Amino acid sequence: MHLLIPFASAEASGCREATDRLALPALEKILQRLALVATDAGADSSLTPPHERALARARGVVAGDGCIPWAAMEVTQSGRDPGTDAWAWITPVHWDVGADHILMADPQSLDLREADSRALLAAMQPYFSEDGITLEYTSAERWRARARVFDGLASASLDRVAGREITAWMPTEPSLRRLQNEMQMLLYTHPVNDARLARGLASVNSFWVSGTGQLRSAAGSPGSDAGMPAQPDPRAARDVVLDDTLRKAALRNDWTAWAQAWMQLDQNKLSSLLNRMDTHPDTQLSLCGERSVLRFASTPGGMLQKLRRRFTHTRLQDLRDQL
Repeated sequence: MHLLIPFASAEASGCREATDRLALPALEKILQRLALVATDAGADSSLTPPHERALARARGVVAGDGCIPWAAMEVTQSGRDPGTDAWAWITPVHWDVGADHILMADPQSLDLREADSRALLAAMQPYFSEDGITLEYTSAERWRARARVFDGLASASLDRVAGREITAWMPTEPSLRRLQNEMQMLLYTHPVNDARLARGLASVNSFWVSGTGQLRSAAGSPGSDAGMPAQPDPRAARDVVLDDTLRKAALRNDWTAWAQAWMQLDQNKLSSLLNRMDTHPDTQLSLCGERSVLRFASTPGGMLQKLRRRFTHTRLQDLRDQL
């Protein structure tokens, strides 16, 4: 089993203060038994956050920043052939637009109903169609899109931009920026938003593009584009688990709730992981922060090396500057 933990740390001062008070006994015991085997260092300005890089790599997919084709991979997982089309996720969102900033709320906090989501998609589809983009409904919180414009387009993950000022991560494609502006005008007076505002909910006034790209038919297949990410190897992903327990609190900068979520994670998932390590020597743990990933695993070694690790006390506080 390979457990990935996103949002394990953050640069915010509130996070550092919360971390100083954290006691995570199961995590500390796991770190005593595993060795740091790989570090994927990055920047907090990247389009793809560390946990998505780690998840893609664990699934056998390597792509450039912002170019992991999550939407096309989702098409494959649904049993369809994504073909040679480029795909993207389109997420209905709320933007708080100020004179010098645009803040985007976490889309999961919108509480968007299926009927409302379908009504918004129907209103937006003609405008997307004019630019050669086909939309399809997949869930209330996220749709899929297919168009040539997504081929080779780098896009910022929602987990990178939610709850933040988004100007630096806006799409570089002019037609998508224009569509975002048009949707702000279209949705301003849409009946769905009138009803949402009457219920005290935030309006849906724009959309976000992510998960962009195209898959070649198979890794190394004849005639395939060597620069295009290959389809993931399902065998590589079989034992990979991404736990998002910390996500909601981190995106809301609620570090008290984040610390409580860490303790819950330690008492449940990490305690279970610790208990199975004696019978599953292939256990791996990846801690993912805002910049980097630290991957821990069992390594061959003599008794002296194992004893030395047992007496090494590594806490989350000791690792945060590396994350």
